[in-house]
Amino acid sequence: MHPPMKRNLAGTILDGIVRMSSTRTNYWAEVVLDSALGCVLVVAGWQHHGSSPIGAVLAVVLGLLTFSFFEYVFHRWMFHTGIPLFEQGHRMHHEHPLGYDSLPFFLPGAVLVILTGLCMMVAPTGFALMMMGSVTFGYIAYGLSHFAIHHVRFKRPLLRRWAGAHHVHHYHPDCNFGVTTPLWDVVLGTRYVRKAREL
Repeated sequence: MHPPMKRNLAGTILDGIVRMSSTRTNYWAEVVLDSALGCVLVVAGWQHHGSSPIGAVLAVVLGLLTFSFFEYVFHRWMFHTGIPLFEQGHRMHHEHPLGYDSLPFFLPGAVLVILTGLCMMVAPTGFALMMMGSVTFGYIAYGLSHFAIHHVRFKRPLLRRWAGAHHVHHYHPDCNFGVTTPLWDVVLGTRYVRKAREL
């Protein structure tokens, strides 16, 4: 009798987390929490960083580049595959792009802290902290960019083209996986190219 009760409790908790994850409160709580974490990582990294400012700039650029690659990898090979944990939530976004579907507010921060610890095992502490702070801000930029693309009507042509690239992905889900940048779509050949009409 006890195992089914445990299963029901676990299921109830999981259902509650899933429901919470689709709320506006969860979305903005994640932005606040991740922003605080990013600030802590960058400041701590700067305090521990003993080399030149060039090393700090390199850490930040490497962090942003690393995040953009992970953004592409997750979107292409995790969100658009048959892995239920990832695919189900992403499918909900494609069906209801104006929703607030996201991860539970505490999960990205926890993953970023773990990744920071792993980076500190292989790189100097200051460099690792600044790089992971940059990765964190890349993640925040991704979340806010994605939100803006679906909730804001841009008037400037450059911003309209940038947002349009993601809207194309909703009609052609096998291309335009990058949200913040088209870099990896260009490099890996998944950038949408409009076919010329035959006369």
